[in-house]
Amino acid sequence: MSSVERTAPAAALASALSETAAAIEALLDALLRDEPEAGEIHRPARLLAAMRHGALGGGKRLRPFLVVETARLFGVPAEQALRAGAAVELAHCYSLVHDDLPAMDDDDTRRGRPTVHRAYDEATAILAGDGLLTLAFDVIADPRTHPDGETRAALILLFSRALGLGGMVGGQMLDLAAEGRFAADGAAEKLDETRIRRMQAMKTGALLAGSVLIGARLGQADRTRMAALERYGSALGAAFQVADDILDIEASAEQMGKATAKDDAKGKATLVAALGLDAAKRERDRLSEEAIAALAGFGPQAALLRAAAEFTAQRKS
Repeated sequence: MSSVERTAPAAALASALSETAAAIEALLDALLRDEPEAGEIHRPARLLAAMRHGALGGGKRLRPFLVVETARLFGVPAEQALRAGAAVELAHCYSLVHDDLPAMDDDDTRRGRPTVHRAYDEATAILAGDGLLTLAFDVIADPRTHPDGETRAALILLFSRALGLGGMVGGQMLDLAAEGRFAADGAAEKLDETRIRRMQAMKTGALLAGSVLIGARLGQADRTRMAALERYGSALGAAFQVADDILDIEASAEQMGKATAKDDAKGKATLVAALGLDAAKRERDRLSEEAIAALAGFGPQAALLRAAAEFTAQRKS
């Protein structure tokens, strides 16, 4: 079966991504308004402005798109799917704000603008990241996201596992350790391919895969479909990270909206470093194919999710 036959046209995917991004942007804008929610006392203006700087006005919004499109397979109401997607995006934006800090990746630009700590200051950026993550859990725990308390608890558990010690945060720690941050001589640690894959599955893959599973859990997917979507999300997340590592070498800062060519300079553990550029490209494409194959049982309704797997491998930014 050709790629044209098994996926939606690129134009359909671009339109769907744009539509979801616009809806998520509007919802994030509403969630980050001046007026406090019931139970809140006051929203400090500087902190709120920094949170808005970190969350609004850019990004592909791929993670909420995955939530929304997966939920659509199961007939989940759009408002619920968008709220869950907004929670995922808030958590993703928190991770970017903290990753950009001088103590982490020390980046000056993100999405073509100054990073939060450059636009404000480090202390404000730390608190802005904390605020975005806390708001993410606020949104996903709200009955407006799903009326059933047991379902919300399941969503929170999925979310926590994707973000925490054994997921994104743990992966970031492994990444810093691989740079030699904690070695007495400061030398980068040479990771083998297996350990690089584990680190990347945690740092980047866990939240991408978690976005798919959150959409499925919103729709009360059965075990068979959850397992298939877990395979899809895991392969997609791995393909995304390999593609990102390749783009760090091949893309310009203007294309990426952030500094490039930093991984090699920092001695970061990547599959490009472990396998070589050509082999890494083949692995990226293999993982994309694996993600597409996992959706075999979902028929034409999963066309956009298949297209997202191809987009992940082919993206230029």
